[in-house]
Amino acid sequence: MKNDKNNLSRRRFIGTTSAFAAATALAGPTLFGAPAIIPSLSKRSKLIGGVKLGVITYSFRSLPDQSAEATLQYVLDCGINAIELMGDPAETFAGKPVNPVDRRAFYGLMRAKREGTLTVDQEKEMAEMQERMTAYNQEVALWRSKVGMDKFAELRKMYNDAGVEIYAFKPAAFGKDNTDVEIDWGLRAAKTLGASHVTLEHPSDDAWTKKLGAMGAQHQVYIGYHGHEQQTPTFWDTALQQSPFNGLNLDIGHYVAAGNKEPLEIIKQKHDRILSMHVKDRQSPEHGKGNVVWGTGDTPLSQVLQLMRDKQYKFPATIELEYDIPAGSDPIAEVRKCVDYCAGAIAQ
Repeated sequence: MKNDKNNLSRRRFIGTTSAFAAATALAGPTLFGAPAIIPSLSKRSKLIGGVKLGVITYSFRSLPDQSAEATLQYVLDCGINAIELMGDPAETFAGKPVNPVDRRAFYGLMRAKREGTLTVDQEKEMAEMQERMTAYNQEVALWRSKVGMDKFAELRKMYNDAGVEIYAFKPAAFGKDNTDVEIDWGLRAAKTLGASHVTLEHPSDDAWTKKLGAMGAQHQVYIGYHGHEQQTPTFWDTALQQSPFNGLNLDIGHYVAAGNKEPLEIIKQKHDRILSMHVKDRQSPEHGKGNVVWGTGDTPLSQVLQLMRDKQYKFPATIELEYDIPAGSDPIAEVRKCVDYCAGAIAQ
């Protein structure tokens, strides 16, 4: 699947600053090197060569400050102005009860479980965390049933005034353990934040996707189903047939790691139902399925971005930082490298 002509090398991935400047010249000025959160400097285009580029704020999960204000600063420091917003920063801003569980440790265990590397001791630790999470989730459900939308409107204004659009919202509110009241809350919050869609892990339950599609229609908010290595060309078909408000939150890196041989085809076939697409570089099963530095794996990221450019697809390409951060670096620096990679690929 690798193509030396179309895939940027690691050397070019790290050093595409000039290409990025050329590409963004088509889109307008950026905030690189400028003071962050200055509205007059933040009114820059969301497009690079016609491609809408964003980032999921999950990419900043390892940074200690997860407040809405800090998250906004991270986004601006990366030179990005369109995001898929995780639930915690927004809900914390609105006064959600404090989580007693170390979310980063929990996410790490969840990832190990998905990858099949969870040890017996870790499995026990995860079970204990899950028990505490269950009690906490009940507390959060009660809070969601009472909280108003004023703080979400305030957050939207803060982000929009800084030039950042929230196009998707991902709170943990749409799973089969969540109540209808929580689902309703999540859709109302997304709409208040200005998001066109919410994202969630595909529940692998046809009755649930039918229900969510119907509730999305009531609120005029789309439902974007995310997948990992269970993704196939037909993975979303039932949900798409159930409701015009059901759509894809495609992850092209996971799609390659799942062993699908023609990743460009899923984009061509489903482009009109893709709400947003996660971009990352992963290896194919033959090479170990690793999450790797962009340009060193088997995901045809350059071709994906060029296809979006050439076909003028309107859905966002959402950067998701999942490879191990090199020593001496940090998530902001790595996301900026990913931005540079995208701009260089689009400029080709």
